[in-house]
Amino acid sequence: MEQVRVGIVGLGRLGKIHGQNLAYQIPKAKLCAACSIVPQELEFAKTQLGVQEVYGDYREMLEKAEIDAVVIVTTSSEHCWQIASALDAGKHVFCDKPLGVDVRQCLQAEAAVKRHPELAFMLGFMRRYDKSYAYAKQKIEAGEIGVPYMVKATGVDPEALAEGAIRFAKTSGGIFLDMAIHDIDLMRWFLGCEATEVYALGATFRHPGFREAGDDETGAALYRFENGGIGIIHVGRTAPHGYHVETEVIGTEGSIRISAVPEKNLAMLFNSAGAVTECVESFPERFEEAYLLEMREFIDCVRSGRKPGVSVSDGTKATVIGCATTEAWKKGALVKIQ
Repeated sequence: MEQVRVGIVGLGRLGKIHGQNLAYQIPKAKLCAACSIVPQELEFAKTQLGVQEVYGDYREMLEKAEIDAVVIVTTSSEHCWQIASALDAGKHVFCDKPLGVDVRQCLQAEAAVKRHPELAFMLGFMRRYDKSYAYAKQKIEAGEIGVPYMVKATGVDPEALAEGAIRFAKTSGGIFLDMAIHDIDLMRWFLGCEATEVYALGATFRHPGFREAGDDETGAALYRFENGGIGIIHVGRTAPHGYHVETEVIGTEGSIRISAVPEKNLAMLFNSAGAVTECVESFPERFEEAYLLEMREFIDCVRSGRKPGVSVSDGTKATVIGCATTEAWKKGALVKIQ
């Protein structure tokens, strides 16, 4: 296959990033169709992405558009049926995280992937494609920190985006599925095994709208892994300084830390406020290159027949852990992970 014809569904904040990458940054991909229930997003597809075929109905796009692959960037609760529909229509599929908001949905998606071994399926755990995280993984596999036994992860969205997050909270699956899912995937990836139990807490101090939506603005979780390893996660939505993401992996012979200060660049400003290092302001800025690299990987897999490194099983296992974390948060008690 010389060029992969792609249809995208969902053109919100992240959908626009994937759409622009497909339209302008990946020569072996051709963005042919777009689908959204939001008229402004379809107008964006026409005017900014040069897409002529736009649809308000996903099934209609699958039926009518001449495409080889579908990129799904919709509300989390819609992912799994859209994955199954695309695969059953003979399309390769890339889907943003999480795979689903409950395990039943994820198993339906797994069954669809299993029905179609001839098609590529890839899940958007883009941090694995970030050069810093990929470098850390290489160093860990090379034994540079000995045996890894603890992962500490922090991910806090900017305070400036809190009101938008409140509007999304009811359909996001909750803070541990929506935000912590990347850190859960990284814990599994770095430690090389599965979590067996979790205890979680949440708190809301600034935005009662999160509680009213059945969520929290801040969450913390402690995990035990099957090899005795430990995971610690802190996620939130109120960072005053920008978008704060950092991860530390501790081993028997050393440790490695990724993005201890989420720097905008390598410059330091010296003025009346002191020595100031500016921080990145959003996830599109911090992981701009990773989003491009993961989509290139998907297109390459479609063209070559390779299977992507991030599988549907990775999505299910992360959702199992995320759901158990949500249960522990709701109960305020230790939960065994099945």
